[in-house]
Amino acid sequence: MSTAGAYEPSTGTGDAPIPGDRILLSGLRVHGHHGVLPHEAQLGQVFVVDLELAVDLGAAGRADDLARTVDYGSLAGRVAEVVGGRPRKLLEAVAEDVAQLVLADERVRQVRVRVTKPQAPLPVDAAVAVEIIRDREATGEGRA
Repeated sequence: MSTAGAYEPSTGTGDAPIPGDRILLSGLRVHGHHGVLPHEAQLGQVFVVDLELAVDLGAAGRADDLARTVDYGSLAGRVAEVVGGRPRKLLEAVAEDVAQLVLADERVRQVRVRVTKPQAPLPVDAAVAVEIIRDREATGEGRA
């Protein structure tokens, strides 16, 4: 049983993992000002972000070299800046902003972004989330 505000990852069939090596960043909690209702933009609330990055980890693993992988500490800080920054009306827009940030790193082939609003203004006790998957090829990121 789930309670509002408690993030629980989905276990549905839509959670098929991205094939190959992955970096997972789960449960990043950021205060933001997103929503269509005026009080959401004014007061803000906590959003929870989960990321799954498809990236070749072989070279970094063999060399034990941070420069050969995505620095998830730095990434977490940059994602927090995006989510805590410019107010957006839709979770979909927040997720797109995060996906574009992640795909700016040429090593990332694909990203899955889930943005959860644990305290969504609903008439029932539930959290709301959007999840998107974006590919480097589909976005044109990294192309001249």
